[in-house]
Amino acid sequence: MKTLRIALPENKQNVTNYLNALKALGPETVVVSDSRVHRGSAYQQEYLDIKDLNPENYDGLILPGGWDVNPARYHQRMNGSGYVDNDLDDLQLAAVDAFVKAEKPVFGICRGFQILNVYFGGSLVQNIPTAFRHAKNSVQEEDKIHKSTTEEGSWIWELYGKEFVHNSAHHQALDRPGEGLVIDSWCSEDKVPESMHHETLPIWGVQWHPERLSLSWRREEEVNGIWVLGFFLRKCCEMSDRRTLEEYGDFWL
Repeated sequence: MKTLRIALPENKQNVTNYLNALKALGPETVVVSDSRVHRGSAYQQEYLDIKDLNPENYDGLILPGGWDVNPARYHQRMNGSGYVDNDLDDLQLAAVDAFVKAEKPVFGICRGFQILNVYFGGSLVQNIPTAFRHAKNSVQEEDKIHKSTTEEGSWIWELYGKEFVHNSAHHQALDRPGEGLVIDSWCSEDKVPESMHHETLPIWGVQWHPERLSLSWRREEEVNGIWVLGFFLRKCCEMSDRRTLEEYGDFWL
């Protein structure tokens, strides 16, 4: 059996935390980019035109966090959004489109969570009124922490139970859910959506950052983010002939 291959599309952002967390879990993670900006890491990178992204070369797609999605993508003018990168939007939306059409697993984190909503025709709140509760501390560059409530029986409920504490680093949020997307958890204090899944496709996402709650980033007061990444890799295993669940052992099963 071959190792699982996970595509992670990005252009100029630092995705080291994602790569480190995934490396500990076992898959081969490939940074897919249409920009030849080299970050000096030892991780595998593939430079290609968007049209050349072939989902059959991978077992899953992870969309990382990052800059705001251009509001023009969901038919709005700038009204609280910050820096946008149209090339990154193009790359990640094209990647989602390719994986959706191939019915391959997709997972979105923070910006990636929002990209998925936009892809399926949803909209975003460009600057939530309660950003003080969710946005990273601009002075100390620290994530905020808050509690979320889950929908009983949902995938996130099965991982963490009815309520759990996690990190937060965003000033935007899902507004109108995209077609087929179901909200699975929300901030206990202001009902901002925090996780979701697609009702028929192998697609999941969280608004928070599990990669920063894993390994050396783990903090006692918050949940273990490795469980979320492990959940997604299990789904990739179930839909792939590259590697079986048993080969991964008990670390994240």
